[in-house]
Amino acid sequence: MTKYNILITEDHTLIRFGLKTALETKDYIGTIYEAQDAQKAIEIVKTERIDAVIMDLGLPGMDGISATGIIKKISPQTAVMVLTSHKTEEEVINAVKAGAISYCSKEMDLENLALVLYSVLNGALWFDPSVADHILKIIKSSNNNTNTENNEEYNLTKRELQVLSLIKEGYNNTDIAKKLHLSVNTIKAHVSNIMQKLSVDDRTQAAIKAISNNIK
Repeated sequence: MTKYNILITEDHTLIRFGLKTALETKDYIGTIYEAQDAQKAIEIVKTERIDAVIMDLGLPGMDGISATGIIKKISPQTAVMVLTSHKTEEEVINAVKAGAISYCSKEMDLENLALVLYSVLNGALWFDPSVADHILKIIKSSNNNTNTENNEEYNLTKRELQVLSLIKEGYNNTDIAKKLHLSVNTIKAHVSNIMQKLSVDDRTQAAIKAISNNIK
């Protein structure tokens, strides 16, 4: 099984300990790194291969949203999973715009969190039901700004449209590969092409743009 390196960015020692303890028993976990603030997290991403960051927003100094944006610029392939008690509309929207592909509440059970993390590592999008209204507002805003566009402008192939449809439904790369009877590497290539054609930086933006512009 593929091993993934995880970075837990959280200023509370007990929360970091609890997350690390829960995750280190999972067979898909490789090395678990820890950072108590954003600057340390950025330094680790610069020097280590990090597959996913579990990011708190209320960090001392630089906040988690700013850190997410910097991390995505340094390492676009790194998935950022927000884990926070902050759920305001502004925070959710800014986190997604910065590149987060998952937004979880700290009230979530650790076993469920581990399941969400695994799906995110495999390319899925996951947002806590409590922030669903905020995600819909992102889609509505995108629709208002881009409602003059049409499907033909993106030049997506039939296969890319199939993959994009499954991305919108929240499927990860492994599940998409199974559904379409293709290899995971082939799906990754299709996802990369989709993002390039839609002029977006990640799967979240691709899904939002597809929904808002009725690309199907």
